[in-house]
Amino acid sequence: MNSVQGNESLESIRSPGRALPGQVVLVLQGGGALGSYQAGVYQALHEAGIEPDWIIGTSIGAINASLIAGNVPQNRVLRLQEFWKRVEQRPIWSFPDAFAGINEMLSYWSTVANGIPGFFRPNPLAHAGADCPIGTDSAGYYSAEPLKQTLGELIDFDLVNNCRHCKLGVEHIMASGALPPAFPAVRIDGELYWDGGILSNTPTEAVFDDIPRRDSLIFSVNMWNPSGPEPTTMAEVFNRHKDVLYSSRIASQIAQQQKAHRLRHVINQLAARIPEAERNSAAVRELAGYGCSTQMHVVRLLAPQLDRENHTKDIDFSPARIRQRWNAGYAHTKAVLDRSPWVGEFDPLSGVIVHEQVEAMPAAAE
Repeated sequence: MNSVQGNESLESIRSPGRALPGQVVLVLQGGGALGSYQAGVYQALHEAGIEPDWIIGTSIGAINASLIAGNVPQNRVLRLQEFWKRVEQRPIWSFPDAFAGINEMLSYWSTVANGIPGFFRPNPLAHAGADCPIGTDSAGYYSAEPLKQTLGELIDFDLVNNCRHCKLGVEHIMASGALPPAFPAVRIDGELYWDGGILSNTPTEAVFDDIPRRDSLIFSVNMWNPSGPEPTTMAEVFNRHKDVLYSSRIASQIAQQQKAHRLRHVINQLAARIPEAERNSAAVRELAGYGCSTQMHVVRLLAPQLDRENHTKDIDFSPARIRQRWNAGYAHTKAVLDRSPWVGEFDPLSGVIVHEQVEAMPAAAE
């Protein structure tokens, strides 16, 4: 996971007439090629005059986050477009009108055999044998050195490091996307790191647990569907398994946070009912400190299932799929902004308010 917080004032990012309930946070899930959906989400926010105060990303989410934070606002969409253009997979052979699914299959095998330009390339050493000692820097089927060069060309890390926690470099972004066994671990300050999605692929807890807590509008951008139809074929089993695995139990995590934050609001209201003479005692002040009155609105955006999509979707970097997902993220976010579900009266005891996506996008055609 990588986290970047900007130092822009809240007022500086608000578009005229648009009331937002607090700091704007983008939480970007990991998901490889599915991440172009996140780029579309950001484009819609940017065009609405909304820039994030805080971006938290895992894997491809960390890459998109660094492209946003590592550029001045007027260049952010351009840099996202440049990155996703560079990583397009264009197989040597293509059959636009042939059997359904053949182009997706060709794209998949082209990626497996050749890697992705500007992103990763095959590592021949990994095929020397499972027990061959090739070293920690090479213990992966692919090398991400091309990504290191790409990020270095597209990101200004002086801008990224408007960060209160630690100084971030390209190695932190690389580590967040080092998913084994595809990629080797990345060493930072003597420690080895793998992809943050192994621990938490949707790291919203970083916002919920932040101290001090702040009123927030959190756009949680998800690429893996936590619910879906019962699989009836082995291909559907593989696809459903991946969705469940990487959706990261986000629904149960948010439900737990809703309970915890409701209790904080209850403590806050109970403390207010204590007589003032007792309220000022050290013991009561300590206990009242567990309460708070902040409200966090979580807008959950979910990438659509595309036509003929299967379990290889996260390495489908074909131009058509990248464009479809980008357009879906853009359309979904514009519709959410039009609804502005965070505007209105809410239960004063609710600390975490979830707004589920109601916008539906049908499976897009090629």
